[in-house]
Amino acid sequence: MSDTSGVGHSRPRVLFVGRTRYRLPLEGPLARKWDALADVFDLRVLASGSGHDPRFALIGRRPLDGPHFYATLPLRVAYELRRFRPHAVIAQSPFEAALSILALRSTGSRAKLVIEIHGDWHTATRLYGSPARILLAPLADRTALWALRRADAIRAVSQFTAELVREAGREADAVFTAYTDLGVFAGPVEPVPVEPNVLFVGVLERYKDVEGLAAAWRELARRLPEARLHVVGNGRQVEVAEALQREGVRWDRRLGQAEVAAALDESRALVLPSASEGLPRIAVEAFLRGRPVVATRAGGTPEIVQHEVTGLLVERGDPAALADALERVLRDRELAQRLGDAAYAAATRFLTTPEDFAAAFRKLVDSVLAP
Repeated sequence: MSDTSGVGHSRPRVLFVGRTRYRLPLEGPLARKWDALADVFDLRVLASGSGHDPRFALIGRRPLDGPHFYATLPLRVAYELRRFRPHAVIAQSPFEAALSILALRSTGSRAKLVIEIHGDWHTATRLYGSPARILLAPLADRTALWALRRADAIRAVSQFTAELVREAGREADAVFTAYTDLGVFAGPVEPVPVEPNVLFVGVLERYKDVEGLAAAWRELARRLPEARLHVVGNGRQVEVAEALQREGVRWDRRLGQAEVAAALDESRALVLPSASEGLPRIAVEAFLRGRPVVATRAGGTPEIVQHEVTGLLVERGDPAALADALERVLRDRELAQRLGDAAYAAATRFLTTPEDFAAAFRKLVDSVLAP
């Protein structure tokens, strides 16, 4: 049974549980993030991936990777509850939280449960992975709601996700963004290029609406043949990128941060056609390079992108409107420059340090552990 008297300890023991895939040893931004958290917590991370770090317990890749991860998660959490005896468990989504609740109950642990809300959990069965996931939507929705109502605290990453929590009958106990190291995107900013180039960076999944992007781009290419699109991403919908590549679009499955920064410098704007978003980091990265964002009014995106000030916003699922907005910035370089200058000026609002991120998490955990 866990000791929950974490307050008063120099570093409360915290078990982080999530589906994120890591490659150890950590490097760059991820290393700085977890090192900062390790300064304020005695931590253990239960996730997936490969490599060695004594702070991490990883599940390696195997057939039916996702189902295996979730099917075995209660047993793995229970093992960590007995071995590590955390004061608090921080779950990356309501689904990891629901399985952690099973482990907490089976072990009799008194560890407190904190749920993170990075995006709209309803999309997990509607806009991710196979379309057949929709059959699981009613069960997934009930499971998420069940977990949210049993959490000791909830952390949202944006006002959008905080509102989702409110609609579920709870209030977020803290709202702060995830830490991401944006240092490589800082530095001298180049003017927007003369060439009418646009960049997409994101996973090739349905929630990013890459099919809508493809439809918008084909319409735009008909109107403006000299326009160029660069797609960066990988995922289940690679066939969309492959088709675009055959039509002359540049496609890279992966680029490093410095390469993404260079790709932004070569573009008039970043395009973000998502059907759902939590709080898109790539938009802030574009701002730091002085590039406007042409995006849909999805999730937390309007919390970053201000229409006609730092970018252009259109409604979700409207490829024609997206094509129109892209055409504006590709035909009017002065507009793109004005929006990009304002985006650069606004970027500092979204910057944080790993130490600030860790301090916000420590404050939340201390509030949960307080008598």
